[in-house]
Amino acid sequence: MRETLDAARNSGKRIGFVPTMGALHAGHIALVERARADNDIVVVSIFVNPTQFNDPSDLKNYPRTPEADARMLEAAHCDILFLPEVVEMYPETATGNSQTIQLNGLDEVMEGRFRPGHFNGVVNIVSRLFNVIGECRAYFGEKDFQQLAVVRRMTHELSLPVEIVGCPIIRESDGLAMSSRNVRLTPEERITAPFIYKTLQKVKQLWAGDNADEVKRLVEEAFAAQPEFKLDYFEIADRDTLQPATQRRAVACIAVFLGKVRLIDNILLD
Repeated sequence: MRETLDAARNSGKRIGFVPTMGALHAGHIALVERARADNDIVVVSIFVNPTQFNDPSDLKNYPRTPEADARMLEAAHCDILFLPEVVEMYPETATGNSQTIQLNGLDEVMEGRFRPGHFNGVVNIVSRLFNVIGECRAYFGEKDFQQLAVVRRMTHELSLPVEIVGCPIIRESDGLAMSSRNVRLTPEERITAPFIYKTLQKVKQLWAGDNADEVKRLVEEAFAAQPEFKLDYFEIADRDTLQPATQRRAVACIAVFLGKVRLIDNILLD
């Protein structure tokens, strides 16, 4: 892979890279299309990374659809599909080791607080993928807002020759953020799921810059009245630091269980 892309770079071609865990949907394809528009060669990786799952059952149940994914990528004019095995990305052990990267607290809040070790797994696999791909533009969806912030920090901390490009959330017609996990929802849960985004839209209307506690209480009450959901967290955070928001550059982030499926979403509040 590296030899192929080095040859392309030496001939003046620009590389766009979209790292994924597969089970592709229109949100992923939007990233591919953005990479296609910006670059000469588009590479997509599919790798279900074991080190970022703190729940073994979540790893086991994560949807895997490699044949369908390949067909979607071909239709989207992806040039290269990279499908490494675990032993290729983590040759030293079956599950991989870890390196310590200073993330300035970005990994200690929200997802990091509820999923210990998750971002350690993220930075390890993404840094390894970046080392394989080399100099490129890398495209990430803003649905995983905290992950995007962590990857940006990691890229800066390691001085990697990668430009991180964040792309807007792609939603279903009813507002549900597209996610590979959506396929695990029952038909009834799928009908209920847009309540998440509807609540975030209300948050945006209510946000006044200094009323985070009040808004958080209202969100907690809203989900308490919906027994199908279990609220994991709701936070209003500064977009850069992910610490409690000041009046400007705020983002509202949420994670909820709907049945057995954990869904995340966010909305910019400015």
